[in-house]
Amino acid sequence: MATKNAFPTLHNAMWPGLVGKEPDTDHPPISLDSMLELTAAAEVDGQKFDGVDLFLFHPHIDPDASEETLRKIADQIASRNLEVGSLVAPVGPGTVGGSAMGSDEDRANFVLAVKKACRIGKILNEHGVRKGGVIRIDSADSPSHWDADPQGNTQKIAATFREAAKVARDHGERLAAEGEICWAGMHSWKTVLDLLTAVNMPETVGFQADQAHTYLYLLGYNAEQHALLKPGYTQAEFDAAFKQMTDALRPWTIDFHVAQNDGTVHGTGSHDKTGRHCPADDPNGKLDIVKTAGGWLQGAKERGIRHICWDGCMFPNAVLETPKTWNTILGTMIKVRDAWGWNA
Repeated sequence: MATKNAFPTLHNAMWPGLVGKEPDTDHPPISLDSMLELTAAAEVDGQKFDGVDLFLFHPHIDPDASEETLRKIADQIASRNLEVGSLVAPVGPGTVGGSAMGSDEDRANFVLAVKKACRIGKILNEHGVRKGGVIRIDSADSPSHWDADPQGNTQKIAATFREAAKVARDHGERLAAEGEICWAGMHSWKTVLDLLTAVNMPETVGFQADQAHTYLYLLGYNAEQHALLKPGYTQAEFDAAFKQMTDALRPWTIDFHVAQNDGTVHGTGSHDKTGRHCPADDPNGKLDIVKTAGGWLQGAKERGIRHICWDGCMFPNAVLETPKTWNTILGTMIKVRDAWGWNA
């Protein structure tokens, strides 16, 4: 079947094999090789995934891996006819980084994590397997900590992001701040807009919109004062609220995750409670995925977006390891591209 649009290309996230997973439990980590194999095997009417987005941390990828090791991983990905797009920098405590509003050491480690991500991005770019994409960051701290001094902590995060952005700019990279209710200063549509405005480096620091996480922005989880919807809302009320949010954040959006959400929150392992991703065909899903993708993808080409990525964290391993799961996801992403994509 001929594709209607060549862009955006369609990527699968590798971090659902890691986020919320714990060794020696009934949800152990799923290896990068297994996630790649599941991705490469998916096919809908002759269409396949074009690439993957990577989390730069163990056990998938050592942030300090040698160039030789990274090139072997790149070969492994390319051998499956997949490319690499966006990279998730290991900014969190317990990885390389630290809180963007923490101590001087924490903030220096945050910038170091971005530097390590830029190094890996450069190697993948030079290899040829990486064709584009951004480096994803968050504030690596919680809304409850942020609440102690909202204005001061936002300024600290902004200052840390600016230092990280200088590193990214020097490497020809852009940073995308992930909008999610569990990240300090990024936990509502209004707080993340204020943060991006405070950073004031739109050419280098933008927004990563995830359909599942931004749905919870509308409901005001962790920031009731910024809720745009109340329970029992009508479709007209949803449409108006969604337009208000996307009109505010779309100009900043440089990375986009296709996702579904059932309106609840969830946390597994060390991952704080956040929006519950659902399978693309979940009957409890609150979003018309294809329709609402348009609110984020209008003007995407002009903002430098080249690919979109599916994100479905904290699914049971049995779901992640079922081929039908990925065919359903791929089919949904093809519909998104058909509706909102473009040709070169």
